[in-house]
Amino acid sequence: MRIAVTGRQGQVVSCLIEAACKWPGLEVIPLGRPDLDLTVPSTIEPAIAAARPHLVVSAAAYTSVDLAEDEPELAYSVNATGAGAAARAAGELGIPIIHLSTDYVFSGDKQGSYVEGDATGPLSVYGASKLAGEQAVIAANTQHLILRTAWVYSAYGKNFVKTMMRLAQDRQELSVVGDQWGSPTSAHDIADCVLHIASRVTSDASFADWGVYHLAGHGEINWSGFARHILQTSKRQGGPFAHVNDIATADYPTRARRPANSRLGTEKLSAAFGWSSPHWQEAADAVVASVIPHLTKVRR
Repeated sequence: MRIAVTGRQGQVVSCLIEAACKWPGLEVIPLGRPDLDLTVPSTIEPAIAAARPHLVVSAAAYTSVDLAEDEPELAYSVNATGAGAAARAAGELGIPIIHLSTDYVFSGDKQGSYVEGDATGPLSVYGASKLAGEQAVIAANTQHLILRTAWVYSAYGKNFVKTMMRLAQDRQELSVVGDQWGSPTSAHDIADCVLHIASRVTSDASFADWGVYHLAGHGEINWSGFARHILQTSKRQGGPFAHVNDIATADYPTRARRPANSRLGTEKLSAAFGWSSPHWQEAADAVVASVIPHLTKVRR
């Protein structure tokens, strides 16, 4: 099975490449600039066609949430127009696309976990551009699977887990927002799920459960609680540690508004594909352990 992935260095593509060695006969082909540039639609179809994939994973995105408020055209160019062009290219080749989206398509006003049929209501340019991307993918390719995920972290790239551990090397206390709730999701688990789904849809000619699904870590926590767990785990494993103080969102103003509730219900995904995420604590512990050896210094 050959899978073409948009992007070369993102968290998910890095985890897909890492996971590929566990799947006999699987080839993951990362496609990025200059060969495939989501802001230049004319590069997308030739790059995907040249890879001769059985399935496309649309993972590349504009993810600078705050900067997007000042660069809406670029955010929409990548997250909406580019995503739609990738889906169209896959459709013209007669192959499915798995598109990664985000919890930011929701307003965060709901009390419980969001399910796939809930009304969207993004609060930011980033969230709106990702929602437009979902709509573009749906319109461009009937064989689409949209996976909304949340609070993504891994041993690769820039993310919350690595930031907390880096800051703890130099600080004894950290202040972290405590009134935003979600389901931390390891990109390593996202990659595992994507490969599980890809194997299913490329081997089952009768597959017809196309649509939108939620993919997130099991369980829920707020940002400060997540930070506290990361650093306590780090301390137990010989890594850096700092005390975490809870603050309100109002005490940490950002350019873009974030949803107060990013919890995603994943029952639909489990029912359709028989795959469930591990608990976020278990997944986080594994990533913390893999990050510690790469820290430049450790202050205990």
